[in-house]
Amino acid sequence: MRLKNLSTAGWSLLALVIALAWAFPVYWMLNSAFLPNVVLQSTTPTFLPFAGSLKNFAAVFADGKFLTALGISLTVTLSTVAIALFVAFLGALAISRFRFRGRKSFILAMLLIQMLPAEGMFIAQYKMMSSVGLLNNVLGLTVLYAAAVIPFTIWMLRGFVAGVPAELEEAGMVDGLSRTQAFLRITFPLLAPGLVASGVYAFLQAWNEFTVALVVMTEDQMKTLPLWLRGFVQASATRETDWGMVMAASTMVAVPVIVFFMIVQSRMSSGLVGGAVKG
Repeated sequence: MRLKNLSTAGWSLLALVIALAWAFPVYWMLNSAFLPNVVLQSTTPTFLPFAGSLKNFAAVFADGKFLTALGISLTVTLSTVAIALFVAFLGALAISRFRFRGRKSFILAMLLIQMLPAEGMFIAQYKMMSSVGLLNNVLGLTVLYAAAVIPFTIWMLRGFVAGVPAELEEAGMVDGLSRTQAFLRITFPLLAPGLVASGVYAFLQAWNEFTVALVVMTEDQMKTLPLWLRGFVQASATRETDWGMVMAASTMVAVPVIVFFMIVQSRMSSGLVGGAVKG
């Protein structure tokens, strides 16, 4: 019994060390965001921002392009999540609930699409967006993002849909519900964790994406937040990189993600494991 307790304590200590190592870069970013550059360049690290201020954050908001980039990123990301979940949900229902010709080929195609390197499609994407006049356009970037995340989102939701027995809908139909009513009242609520988990994936992919936006959004007033952050760093690097301002800008880019996670975290944990029950 004593050896078991020691083993449990050892594993707990190891987990704590790993958690601290994982969280330290985030803490250091927040800490550095409040400190002036002269303090950050000191050879003696400052672990608590007692001598800090909000000047770095003020400098971020003073950059007029920040709010513009924030609005573009929010619009593109939320639109991508909505489109991806709607299309992927219908696709997951089709391949999980129905048997049709080409079903296996469709599933295989989704997997093969995920193996294609994104860089190999840049030229085709650029020409496609240019031909329909969607360069430097929120709609064009949203279409590309949605197309990129839908295949894997379908694959994720397929596991959740397959994990809900079709007999539940049939029982509801026996009780007098139509097929649509049985689905909305019985099946759909059970799929909420899966939709949340898939939405988190789509949100992170769209929010953090850099390379496609770099190719498609070439005008200064049409930059997403990752592109704005790169320009913000380069602008400060014309003299000397102000790491306090860079960390403050990085913190502001991360804030919407933190808010999103706080909203969905109650359902996210169950959703991340629920789809693995049956595929």
